[in-house]
Amino acid sequence: MCTTGDYRPFSYLDPKTKQRSGIDVTMVQNLATSLEVPIEWVPTTWKTLMPDFTRKCDIAVGGVSISTERAQKAFFSDPVVTEGKTPITLCSNVSKYSTVAQINQPGVRAITPEGGTNEKFARANFPKAKIIVWGDNNTIFDQIIAGKADVMTTDASETVWVANTQPKLCAVHPQKPFNFSQKAYLLPRGDVAWQEYVNEWLNIARHDGTWAAATKPWFGATRLG
Repeated sequence: MCTTGDYRPFSYLDPKTKQRSGIDVTMVQNLATSLEVPIEWVPTTWKTLMPDFTRKCDIAVGGVSISTERAQKAFFSDPVVTEGKTPITLCSNVSKYSTVAQINQPGVRAITPEGGTNEKFARANFPKAKIIVWGDNNTIFDQIIAGKADVMTTDASETVWVANTQPKLCAVHPQKPFNFSQKAYLLPRGDVAWQEYVNEWLNIARHDGTWAAATKPWFGATRLG
């Protein structure tokens, strides 16, 4: 199982306890149980996800966005979340950073993690803003709270989780994101049998309460598509 371990609510590796948590961590534990096999966790980063996955892993999880670039090298499972990019900022600044035009202004400090779809979105949509590339996704939101960055545009699922845990931060219209995206599990290209198994398992999990139980601690009552 490849995962970065730095992207809550989907996958998190506690640096002190070395314990893993997150929606996708719970889900793949269920998947492994269905197969009666142990899990071997393979650490990766967003920058090295694809080469690590193609060389070392049977599945990659942890909030992986579907993209045509990734689809050229791997299969995806059926989508697990439908959402899009939306801002998160100090609650007092929600009205200041609710549109792309408001964020794409000189002097606005838009922070983004390195190497993933968030950085691509920021560079494509906020060329006038100051883009701050941050190497640690676990501490990136602290930079906004500390006043070292103004706003981050990320997946709606992440903004919902952060807003539920950080009272100073607010998700900006997570139900109406700037664009469309979906998350899924990354699977080896060409392995149709494995893809079909994962999709059948996922379909059952959607209907027997497994998915609902995995998401509730992170999303609360909020439901994304």
